[in-house]
Amino acid sequence: MLLKSRSESDELLKMRFLNTRMELTEKEKFHYFSMEKGYEGEVKFDLLAESLQEEMYIINDMLLEINNSFFQIDSFIISQGVIHLLDIKNFQGDFYLESDKLYSVKTGREYKNPVDQLKRSTTLFRQLLQNLKLNYLVEPSVIFINSEFTLYQAPIDLPIILPTQVNRFIKDLNNTPSKLNDGHKKLAQKLISLHQTKNPFALLPKYDYEQQQKGVYCRICRSFEVSIKNNKFICE
Repeated sequence: MLLKSRSESDELLKMRFLNTRMELTEKEKFHYFSMEKGYEGEVKFDLLAESLQEEMYIINDMLLEINNSFFQIDSFIISQGVIHLLDIKNFQGDFYLESDKLYSVKTGREYKNPVDQLKRSTTLFRQLLQNLKLNYLVEPSVIFINSEFTLYQAPIDLPIILPTQVNRFIKDLNNTPSKLNDGHKKLAQKLISLHQTKNPFALLPKYDYEQQQKGVYCRICRSFEVSIKNNKFICE
């Protein structure tokens, strides 16, 4: 049962609008396209999760706070015996791990290690459960959703699910009997009530009204070559 659906964050929507109406720096473009790619991967996972048939609560796109520390969770799946805490990554290409750091084989660029991020989120989430006087088994996983992703030199004990394992992960969830009770329902409702709607770490470029390209643009291709025919906007 889907209790909280996913939608584009305010930060992603604003970056999308700004990218259409002004020239972003290379760093800003990288940040924006990473956000678009990430959201695309999360939606792809959501489609797979629709096949879940056992009793489970799915809560997406959560921003939580404890002791002035914020952490994001892409998806919670609450089942009878465990809370699956999922971080979904849509990286594409060949990557490798070295000294707990993640690198692109092609560019040599270092990326934030999602396993480190997940460990922090898991620790904070367990603290949150303790504050709520709740005792649940928590299983964190980084899900690499893109079928064109390869990871080299990854230790076998890392909490990661590779593209070739994603369907099996969903199948295993379906094959594990799960019956929910009022405790699970109250937990889900409490988590949703704690969701923070304002992200204090949102990164937006500096801009002003005069910088922005004015006019109506096509919502599909983002072109400003739009005309009006028969009271309808037509992309040229």
